[in-house]
Amino acid sequence: MAELKTQKTKESVSKFITAIGDEEKRKDCKTLLTLFTETSGEKAAMWGDSIIGFGDYQYQSEKTRRGGDWFFGGFSPRKQALTIYLMAGVKNYPQYLKNLGKHKLSGGSCLYINRLSDIDINVLKLLIKDSFADMKAKHG
Repeated sequence: MAELKTQKTKESVSKFITAIGDEEKRKDCKTLLTLFTETSGEKAAMWGDSIIGFGDYQYQSEKTRRGGDWFFGGFSPRKQALTIYLMAGVKNYPQYLKNLGKHKLSGGSCLYINRLSDIDINVLKLLIKDSFADMKAKHG
């Protein structure tokens, strides 16, 4: 059985953020780091070479029966947009999405925003808080 490509690493989160070339994206990532840390109560860790994840749990796919370790939530400064990952499923929180501001969704757990100034940070904070609470209730 093939192992997941994206694994938790020992790489430095702060070095990763410092190396982001785009100044606005770097500043947004520093804000997201603080927001996720304070809201989730979890420490940041690098997952693969470009995702900053918080918390972790073991999962097993009902379809494939494959499993592994994954993060409760996190973010990545992708070229096109900031990608926010909330493993409880972003679409499960429509009450926040309608008030969040300019964003796009993909799949069940990915939220794309161009920059933090496009959204209401307080709404994002509530979305993160509830998503992490739901994941912790489900996975301990």
